[in-house]
Amino acid sequence: MSSRTITSLANPTVKSVRALHMRKEREATGLFLAEGLKIVTEAVELGHAPRYLLHGPDAADHPLTKAAAAKALANGGEVLEVNRDILEKVSRKENPQAVVGVFRQAFTPLSAIEPASAPCWVALEAVRDPGNLGTIIRTADAAGCGGVILVGDCVDPYGVEAVRATMGSIFAVKIAKATIAEFLAWRQTWRGSVVGTLLTAKVDHTTADYQRPTLIVMGNEAQGMTPEMAAACDLAVKIPMRGRADSLNLSVSTGIMIYAATA
Repeated sequence: MSSRTITSLANPTVKSVRALHMRKEREATGLFLAEGLKIVTEAVELGHAPRYLLHGPDAADHPLTKAAAAKALANGGEVLEVNRDILEKVSRKENPQAVVGVFRQAFTPLSAIEPASAPCWVALEAVRDPGNLGTIIRTADAAGCGGVILVGDCVDPYGVEAVRATMGSIFAVKIAKATIAEFLAWRQTWRGSVVGTLLTAKVDHTTADYQRPTLIVMGNEAQGMTPEMAAACDLAVKIPMRGRADSLNLSVSTGIMIYAATA
């Protein structure tokens, strides 16, 4: 394919890119949106070629835009120079990024995960907030975790809000998904600690005996872990609440656990 200029919102390619805001379209195509030159550059540096690369006229001569365009074209992708109106519609923002990439999703099968390849992994049950999920993926990347496993009915990690929150880490961290039954069967093969945070736990998260590789299991924002997932943990810990607040945001508590387990 080649590079071309598009100015019409009615263009079929523009319409298909805009449709990726819908989960059903992402699932049907296996594609997703990544906004901003920084995130697109992260993707390219990690070996992910854009299927489509959209950029405004002002970004055309930027060296990183040129590098991303070359990667797209070399791998059969398409480069589109578009106007501000199209960028606003694609991003659904009044102040859109000057570069938007469309990439292929990359889920890792549970069977392909090698626990010993990293000191820590994270499993999230029924996480619903895209900002939380994206932040957890970013934190897992920063701490050197192997990946994030989505268990049960979770928000889409390839939704636009979640991808934004990862700040590019969506391309660096393995993402797996499984039903609760699939996860529980796979968990039986885990040779390190499987750790969950529970209100009833007696062990402080800073003094627990984490055996590597450590699998951190965190529950839903509102209900926490289901009894089945809690029972799968061989180590239960608590993060002490020293003020009036009786709980923490999921991404914050997961970040605390990740760094406790990898200290």
